[in-house]
Amino acid sequence: MIFLNKLKICKNRNASKMKFFLSLNIFMLICVSSFGQAKPNYTQYVLNNYILNPAISGIENYVDIKTSFRNQWTGIVGAPVTSYFTLHAPIGKKDDLTTATSFEMQGVNPRGDDYWKNYEAAPAHHGVGMSVVNDKAGYINRWTISGSYAYHIPLSTKTTLSAGINLGVSSINLDRSKVYFGNLDPNDPAIGYASNELQKIKPEIGAGLWLYGSKYYVGASVLNIIPGKNSFVSSLKYGNYFTPNYFATAGYRFTLDDNFSLLPSFMYQYWEPQLSGLHVNAKLQYQDFVWVGGSYRASNLISGYAAFLGFNISNTINASYSYELATTNRLKNYTGNTHELLIGFVLGNKYGDTCPRNVW
Repeated sequence: MIFLNKLKICKNRNASKMKFFLSLNIFMLICVSSFGQAKPNYTQYVLNNYILNPAISGIENYVDIKTSFRNQWTGIVGAPVTSYFTLHAPIGKKDDLTTATSFEMQGVNPRGDDYWKNYEAAPAHHGVGMSVVNDKAGYINRWTISGSYAYHIPLSTKTTLSAGINLGVSSINLDRSKVYFGNLDPNDPAIGYASNELQKIKPEIGAGLWLYGSKYYVGASVLNIIPGKNSFVSSLKYGNYFTPNYFATAGYRFTLDDNFSLLPSFMYQYWEPQLSGLHVNAKLQYQDFVWVGGSYRASNLISGYAAFLGFNISNTINASYSYELATTNRLKNYTGNTHELLIGFVLGNKYGDTCPRNVW
């Protein structure tokens, strides 16, 4: 209702202004649709696949903590801003320095061929985790809090399969004070009239599988398993639908020499109604110190290129930054660029290595 009225106003202005405001309205429709149906975008998801797949819970020997801030489409006021905090750790995991997630022994290059030739899958173990995600766009603010559990079981001496589930809740809030009505009637039936109609809480359920070995990983997950409708009014006519989000991903690590490794990977995302996105990535890493990478996202909504750079500050702290440029024709002149910062913390790193063994 709000968007249709705004489009009518645009028609009364000159052609250039009309094109600009039309693009902004398309953008806002995309944002609302994304909040109602799709999970947030993450440029550096390859550095923290846990945010999209609970089966990764407890995949390493240590407590893995990550926090991220993403400022998307900086050229538009009210564009999406996403931040998150994740934590996951193993339970009952006992292995040596020669297992899948062990750390380097003194004098051994943890990225060299010698280490990976002796790779062995860790014994069966459990993993638990939690995540807190805040996603804001314009006048809509969404909080999601969830906990996860996974079980890892070796299928062979070098291959492990894990299955995981996460349970949580989402709180969706709408701030009427941030809605611009211009000279229109602010009593829009799509968002209601009373303040007690502006917050809704819904359950969150997700599940995933993760198959991994010394050189590869393959994963599949589904989030928003419980479909439903978020409406700020009692009428069923208005509102946004929550539909399942499906993810499929895979990566393979090539050892170029004792110092460099290359990890190409991809992720395919699908969510109803018939919307999809394909992410293609490549990450080049020098030992356990620094990595650079690039990615391309082809999507029904917003496509774009990205580059990222990261390094290990110590065996307990790492940081990575990405820069993304949108390429969608109708919006690229207005969206601006996207910045994302990811900081990681490692607790209980017994052996002093600076990099993970299964998520790389």
